[in-house]
Amino acid sequence: MPPEEGRDTPLIPDQRRELLITLLRQHAVLSVHQLTELLAVSHMTVRRDIAALERQGRAVSVPGGVRIAGQLHQEPSFVDKSTMDTPAKLAIAELAASFLHDDTTVYLDAGTTCQALVPHLAKRRGMTVVTNDFTSANSLMAVPGVEVIHTGGRVEPANRSAVGQLAAATLGQLALDIAFVSTSSWDLRHGVTTPSAAKVEVKRAAMAVAARTVLVGGSAKYGSFGSYRVAGLEDFDAIVTDTGLPATAREALAAQDVDTLIAPVPDRGVPETRP
Repeated sequence: MPPEEGRDTPLIPDQRRELLITLLRQHAVLSVHQLTELLAVSHMTVRRDIAALERQGRAVSVPGGVRIAGQLHQEPSFVDKSTMDTPAKLAIAELAASFLHDDTTVYLDAGTTCQALVPHLAKRRGMTVVTNDFTSANSLMAVPGVEVIHTGGRVEPANRSAVGQLAAATLGQLALDIAFVSTSSWDLRHGVTTPSAAKVEVKRAAMAVAARTVLVGGSAKYGSFGSYRVAGLEDFDAIVTDTGLPATAREALAAQDVDTLIAPVPDRGVPETRP
């Protein structure tokens, strides 16, 4: 099928780059020539898209083409993450909200996927929300009836969050009903990982004091890994991800009895690939 068939208007750059990532998940490595045909754009446009995805740590250029990122050496900044995978994040948050109940204490990890849970928390009564995320805390402060506890700690400006021992120490003094944990990278082999050592102790501290832990991990982050391990996937009571997760990954998670919930994401019109 021609790339533009069934599409009324060209994709905007963010949509096109998400499409490029989807294609790389299927093929791992693609040439610039293949991508110009699949995306129906110029070589220059493809190279700009590759450069943008490299800056976000999601792809790596190779001679004549690009490959999907494996090891994640640096997380994208809050600004970059705020424009990435938005439909999937909203879908994941809507499904993850099924774990919420009135009159509970919830931990909301830093990150834009967890931030998407804020409107769902605002609909509940008697909620106490603990977070290390400044954006989430700021949004929830305006919600009547929600008690907000910020962990404090060393500020990480790029991600607008608090990390390190002080943040972990605050969590150690609390008892949580449920912890929603975010991740920049996850897979079966490594579990949940991060390139930032300072984030590990905060995530582990939240998991240690929560009666239930839920990983909210988009499929775009599956298959990559950071240098520091947070936990195995089996350490979570549930994983909420989206329909972009490859079938092989879903089967492997099911084989390991990992409770995985798949959030439906509207079809973005992925073009068929040529044999």
